[in-house]
Amino acid sequence: MQRLFSSRCGISRAIRHVRYSSNTSKELESRIERALVGGGKDRIEAQHGKGRLTARERIKLLVDEGSFREYDMFVEHSCSNFGMDHPSKKFPGDGVITGHGLINGRRVFVFSQDFTVFGGSLSSMHAAKICKVMDKAVDVGAPLIGLNDSGGARIQEGVDSLGGYADIFLRNVMVSGVIPQISLIMGPCAGGAVYSPAITDFTFMVKDSSHMFVTGPDVVEQVTKEKVTFEELGGAITHTKKSGVAHKAFENDVDALSQMKELIDFLPLNNKEKPPIRHTDDPFNRAIPALNYIIPPSANQPYNMLDVVNAVVDEGDFFEIMPMYAKNIVVGFARMNGRPVGIVGNQPNEKAGCLDINSSVKGARFVRFCDAFNIPLVTFVDVPGFLPGTDQEYGGIIRQGAKLLYAFAEATVPKITVITRKAYGGAYDVMSSKHIRGDVNYAWPSAQIAVMGAEGAVAILYRQKKSALADSDLSDLSTASTMLMSKLQNKMPKILVHGVLDSPSVKALLYESGCLTDEEIANSEATKDSQRSQFISSVLQSKSETKFRELIQFLISRKDQEESQKLLLIFSDSLSKIVYEVEYEDTLCTPYQAAARGFIDDIIEPSNTRKHICEDLKLLENKHQHTHWRKHGNIPL
Repeated sequence: MQRLFSSRCGISRAIRHVRYSSNTSKELESRIERALVGGGKDRIEAQHGKGRLTARERIKLLVDEGSFREYDMFVEHSCSNFGMDHPSKKFPGDGVITGHGLINGRRVFVFSQDFTVFGGSLSSMHAAKICKVMDKAVDVGAPLIGLNDSGGARIQEGVDSLGGYADIFLRNVMVSGVIPQISLIMGPCAGGAVYSPAITDFTFMVKDSSHMFVTGPDVVEQVTKEKVTFEELGGAITHTKKSGVAHKAFENDVDALSQMKELIDFLPLNNKEKPPIRHTDDPFNRAIPALNYIIPPSANQPYNMLDVVNAVVDEGDFFEIMPMYAKNIVVGFARMNGRPVGIVGNQPNEKAGCLDINSSVKGARFVRFCDAFNIPLVTFVDVPGFLPGTDQEYGGIIRQGAKLLYAFAEATVPKITVITRKAYGGAYDVMSSKHIRGDVNYAWPSAQIAVMGAEGAVAILYRQKKSALADSDLSDLSTASTMLMSKLQNKMPKILVHGVLDSPSVKALLYESGCLTDEEIANSEATKDSQRSQFISSVLQSKSETKFRELIQFLISRKDQEESQKLLLIFSDSLSKIVYEVEYEDTLCTPYQAAARGFIDDIIEPSNTRKHICEDLKLLENKHQHTHWRKHGNIPL
């Protein structure tokens, strides 16, 4: 009897356990299902209607399939103000999804703000979830990616929300240089919320759907009376072209997430690791014959530094950072024989490659990131100096330019520099020169390393020296002109504006020489009297160097004519100046003086550039550079 009673009790308990388990499983499923829909199906449809993915859809596209592990799915806000304690105001996850996953098999931590829940606004619990995943990321030593889509602070929570922002800001600062931090703005990001992305290493935006600003258009209009749209004030184009707040703009959510995966592949997981090396079929010693002809014959003729970069790096794969901002300097990531490197290069196609305020700050920020995360630096130099002008001086080019100098000098990663053409003045020093601890410094034969360019130097060095033709007898014009022309070395002199050029007899002589056409003569007659000489001068200047030589020879053949003598004397100053420039370039404006003093390690054929860089990176892979102990440096911010 006793046994029967015990048996029945055991069966009863088992039945109750099954019922309990069944009920709890259903409740868990119900809660998970509710968490997965965020703010509800209507709000999800509204999000899709704006061309945006939901927070969960973004994570699914970002990480490897099935690898995401979520934290704190069931967290809810703790606010009771303004009816926020009503059950209808409670949403599992509280507007942000956090966790970790894999990108191409490598660990990353992620938070993705959910605009369908209170517009993604930040509450104290929302902030606590982000802080938790940030702490986990730094404990594990893995990158943090933030997908921002938030209207800002949750007003109902008051100072608790502001405190949450400060908690996030503190962690952004404390882990800076420890793990890579990447912000992807995929919707609004306003008010105090903007300062977290500003502190992170990279900030990216989505065109037409993301906005960043401290104060919105309505407030701007109230305070300043300016009328401005969301896109004009803080859109992706504004921040990637004008302000430099964002590093790149993508076409849509899918494009943005795809390129994030590409970027992560270049980066180490943390500051104690080396960047990941991957196999490449691109031979390290691949010759690039096209580089032997890429530098134009004229020092003032631009070319595209990206052509050099794409030719040298593995498989032409270059992930450019800030391509639309401060275009006079190029920065980005590439690989050399499978090893990730940071590329820095002056861009002759923009402002002749001059350094200015924006390019200095852009370059300095990138160099410091590479140095923090053990990414070697490869620098291509073609810089005529710092951009002159009152705007630059008033804007603080001295202080701002010093940032790039500071960044290169402070960096202890392997630093390889190639001077392709110009390296003038202080800008030569700044661009990772041997003097600021460059490890290997090369120059192409076309390199010009000097205090300044030939034109400026001649104006100083030869200011008291008269023209060679001016000192000649008119009877010796033929000999002097021939001598000067023989030294021009494919250079076209600047044609000085002179009243004689408008003389009918002189114009007739120029027409007879074939240097002026019927149309050009007619256009000169149609020009105002006061501007006619200048017009003819500009027409002559537009002629080829070969055509100018033919003109000189024609004038020499007519040296007995007064008009020929006048023209030869007018051209004398220009011809002499070119000769002096050639003399300066041959004496001081070559790479050989720098090489003779050990400032250049070798002068190499451009076609062998890739081979040299790859071999040097292998040599320097275990580089260790001693630095003095200090709390931190004082960069000129």
